[in-house]
Amino acid sequence: MTSVAHSSLLAPFKVRGFLFQWPADLLINWGIEIEILVLGWYILVETRSVLLLTLFGALRYLGTLIAPVFGMAGDKFGHRNVLCAMRAIYTGLALIMTVLMFSGALRPAYVMAAAALAGLIRPSDLAMRNALIAAIMPPGELMGSMGVARTTSDCARIAGPLFGAGMIAAWGMGPVYIAVTAFYAAGLVLTGMGGTGLAHRRAAGVGEASFMREAVEGLIHVWRTPCLHAGMWLAFLFNMTALPMTGSLLPFTAREVYHIGQTGLGVLTACYSLGGLVGSLAVTLFGQDWPAGRMMILAALAWYAVLEVFILMPDPAAGGVLLVLTGFAQSFTMVPLAVMLLRVAGDQYRGRIMGVRMLAIYGLPVGLLASGVLIERFGYVAMASGYCAAGFAATLGIAFWWRDAIWPLDARSNRK
Repeated sequence: MTSVAHSSLLAPFKVRGFLFQWPADLLINWGIEIEILVLGWYILVETRSVLLLTLFGALRYLGTLIAPVFGMAGDKFGHRNVLCAMRAIYTGLALIMTVLMFSGALRPAYVMAAAALAGLIRPSDLAMRNALIAAIMPPGELMGSMGVARTTSDCARIAGPLFGAGMIAAWGMGPVYIAVTAFYAAGLVLTGMGGTGLAHRRAAGVGEASFMREAVEGLIHVWRTPCLHAGMWLAFLFNMTALPMTGSLLPFTAREVYHIGQTGLGVLTACYSLGGLVGSLAVTLFGQDWPAGRMMILAALAWYAVLEVFILMPDPAAGGVLLVLTGFAQSFTMVPLAVMLLRVAGDQYRGRIMGVRMLAIYGLPVGLLASGVLIERFGYVAMASGYCAAGFAATLGIAFWWRDAIWPLDARSNRK
């Protein structure tokens, strides 16, 4: 059993492209997680406004609307080429922020501006990564490869916040941003070293039509394919009702509910990410032959149930344990969702479908902005409990409405 598990975990690294992409994604995710934690805390402390905190979180997804165009660019010019260009911009922005911090010129307005600029392109980063994995990995190994790939974000969410919180407490924001810039730069270099072939050339079946025309074809393909249509609505729902509580609102939970500081926030974030890491590894080891559509629905219901218990838990230690379970359930939801979309999309539509998938991220800024208003009016517990109840009910509704497309074992959503 141990040798089989070891083989399953290492199998994706036999492919040259994945061998370089995994550490590249890990470094980029480290940079992102530290940056979000540090700047989110800075905004909250400097402005003392939960509305501005949620606005900061929402600005990170400003460019989600153009994600299908990035997906189309990946299909036309190669997913790795587009990913390198995007990561070069992250590096440049981090360098500018570092200069502002060391010069003492940093202001909340500049942080918001940087978040908006990065938000124009960063939502498409995950789409490019997933499309790239699907392009270089054999179809039968996609579930395991996606599970291993997701460990980069899980590991970064564990170590990144703890590292960032410790550094800022000891040395201030400037040294933290030197590290962020270094992570981005190294990730850019490794991304470019990932080899040639499928990752660099035009996808099969992509013609010379305009970007917008072929991007619209991706939207039409989603609309006409029931399991893709259901998957997109589920992704939007998860972003709107579940992810805000363990993302941009977690600093608010730490400061206002648990009354703990930066280090405590880092521990809570690490607990959530530890659960995600264990879940990603479990999907890699045991989920290869599981039906993706069914796994996604059942795990989503468990995700909302555990999240509701976390919201009602007043003790930070017990809250950390529940965050581990929440992260575990999230991995068992999101990895099968991505695998289902990539398998059904096929070679021709892979980049565009993942670009359309990024449109679902708009649920996150919608949920964040609404939560800021609802917290001030009704309180955190009422807002969060309402989100969980609505998400649970809507997941059941989507599963019932598209039951023929995502539940039968012989449906496209459940095939390997």
